Amino acid sequence: MATADPFDSALDLLRRLSPRDTSQTLEGICALAPHLTEDLLSSVDQPLQVRRCTKSGRDYLLCDYNRDGDSYRSPWSNEFDPPLGDGTVPSERVRRMEEKANEGFDVYRELYYEGGISSVYFWDLDDGFAGVVLLKKAVSPGSSSLGSWDSIHVFEAIDRARTAHYKLTSTVILHLSTKGESLGEMDLSGNMTRQVEQDLAVEGDGSHVVNVGKMVEEMELKMRNLLQEVYFGKAKDVVSDLRSIPSLTETNRDIATHQEMISSMKR
Repeated sequence: MATADPFDSALDLLRRLSPRDTSQTLEGICALAPHLTEDLLSSVDQPLQVRRCTKSGRDYLLCDYNRDGDSYRSPWSNEFDPPLGDGTVPSERVRRMEEKANEGFDVYRELYYEGGISSVYFWDLDDGFAGVVLLKKAVSPGSSSLGSWDSIHVFEAIDRARTAHYKLTSTVILHLSTKGESLGEMDLSGNMTRQVEQDLAVEGDGSHVVNVGKMVEEMELKMRNLLQEVYFGKAKDVVSDLRSIPSLTETNRDIATHQEMISSMKR
C-alpha cells in the first residue's frame, strides 16, 4: 500500500477543518511536521495579521509575500521588522509602482470598505513583475457580532510589446458570528478562490497600476455578489426549510392551494 504524501495529507486536513481556525490548525501542523512549514505557508491562505510600521506609524498587513525569514517588509517604509540587513526588496522601478498602488488602493479601501486596512506588495520577475493586493475589514471586538473579510489578490504581469498579460488569483476569507438570547449562537465561515487572465494595453508603468486596480475591483465585485446571491441565499433556503415559522397547517394549506392552481392551469 502506497504511503500518503505528508504535504497532501496536511492540505486535506486543512480543507476538512473549520476555516475560522486555519491559523491555529496550520500552527499545529507545522509544529508536528517542521519540514512542511515553508511549503504550507506559501500554499495556504490564512486570515491576515496586522502590524504597525515603526517608521511611518501606519498599519500594514502580513502575508508570505512580504516575509523574509521571521521579518516582514512594510509597504510604507520599505523596511523590515525586525530589521533585516539583506532582505529582498523590489527594484527602484517596481518600488515606484508599488508606492502608487498603495496610494490607489488606500483610496479604494476607504470608498468600498469605509475603513479597514490595505497593503500592496510588488516584486520583480525575469520578464515582468508580480504582486499581491491585501484588504482586510473586521468588526470591532466587544460587540455581540464578530466578523472579518480578508481579500488576497495575487497577480503576475508579463510585459509584451504594447500590452501585458495579467494573471490574477483572488481569495476571499469570510468569518461571521453572532450570539443572542433569541437567536442563540451562529457561526458562518468559509473561503472562495477565483482566477482570471487578461491581455491589456500598456502605455507606461502607470498603466500597470490602473490595469491591476480594474481587475481587482471587478473580481471583488463578482465574488461579493456570488457570496451574497449564491452562498448566503442557499444558506437562507436551508435554514428556512429546517425551521418553519408559520404553523404546519398553514404551510400544508398553502402547498395544496399552489398545487391546485398549477393543476387548473394545465387543464
